[in-house]
Amino acid sequence: MHLIKNIFKFPRIIYFFIPIIIIIILFNFLPINAIEISKIEFIGEATLAKGLTLQKTEIGGLSGITYNPKNNLYYAISDDRGQKAAARFYTLKIDLSKGSLQKGKVVPVSVTTLLNENGQTFRPGETDTEGIALTNKATVFISSEGDAAKLINPFIKEFSLSSGREITTLPIPNKFLPEKSGRQGIRNNLAFESLTITSDKKHLFTATENALIQDGVAAKANIGTPCRILQYNLLNNQPEKEFLYQTEPVSPFLNVTGKFASGLPDLLALDNQGHFLSLERSFTGLGFAISLFQVSLEGSDDIHQINSLLAVDSKNIKPVQKKLLLDLRTLDVLLDNIEGLTLGPKLPDGQQSLILISDNNFNSLQRTQILAFKIKIETPLIRLLRRLLPNLNP
Repeated sequence: MHLIKNIFKFPRIIYFFIPIIIIIILFNFLPINAIEISKIEFIGEATLAKGLTLQKTEIGGLSGITYNPKNNLYYAISDDRGQKAAARFYTLKIDLSKGSLQKGKVVPVSVTTLLNENGQTFRPGETDTEGIALTNKATVFISSEGDAAKLINPFIKEFSLSSGREITTLPIPNKFLPEKSGRQGIRNNLAFESLTITSDKKHLFTATENALIQDGVAAKANIGTPCRILQYNLLNNQPEKEFLYQTEPVSPFLNVTGKFASGLPDLLALDNQGHFLSLERSFTGLGFAISLFQVSLEGSDDIHQINSLLAVDSKNIKPVQKKLLLDLRTLDVLLDNIEGLTLGPKLPDGQQSLILISDNNFNSLQRTQILAFKIKIETPLIRLLRRLLPNLNP
């Protein structure tokens, strides 16, 4: 009789170990570090006073931002081409301690002037600094669009946080460089706006704001543009891959000005597995259209060996995957020229914060606007467990 009972107990032991075995298999085969944003919530807005100055420089043109968790400070790059002051970035305090962003809670702290390899300031017109990304070495990488009209090349350089002095310059592939014929390279003011570094600090990514001349048309009303994402290996500081990013076509609403501009001003690495947030910004003639997308490189083709997308059948190229996360026009906020984004600190409830910032173009009709969000990030394993156990709330 005892033998029969033991026989019937044995399968129960197996049933106990089956879920453990499944979880072990999942840990081995799922990309655990690949994360996805499952929820986003707007938690406040702040603006800087118009004409605000610090250390005798006017604060404005803030087109990129990065966060330093060690001291809870942000670094924001100005795209002033040396007309207001020398090329520089600002250090900001943004107080999210109440779980939201309130008016008056963004405070400029200091200004850091950028110095070239000779320890001198950059000449006016020599730079158009747009993107900024923090390393783990008390340095920042900064991207410049250059000036295609004047054949000034774009650059990606590393600078000291403390002194602002140039440390390293990353090589730019020739296909991105402007040339006299006007047949290839970046378009003027539509180059390396974005900059981001993966959390393991092994890879840096930038992207063109619009198509290279040899890749296709610039964005127009109701027409998107094929941008290139450029990946660098920071272990050897060399470019290694490129990916096709297609922006969304945007329809102008009552375009009384006749002006239209649209593109990809920033990227934000979410993990080490090729997952990003992207920011698409359009001026529609009457206000701005701003959208946040979740982006994945998974399955997309490396196009670094293709010098011209127009010279090949680009229909056979797999672009990066995109999914709309948020159209900011759905918020009850008057949007300005949002160009930069970064992850901030964890909020009091444990959720992750996200910060967006606008470039006011030193225009009296525009504002330096900071928007804060709360985002919920999940790994594939958590998402799977949530499907298996609907009441799970990790």
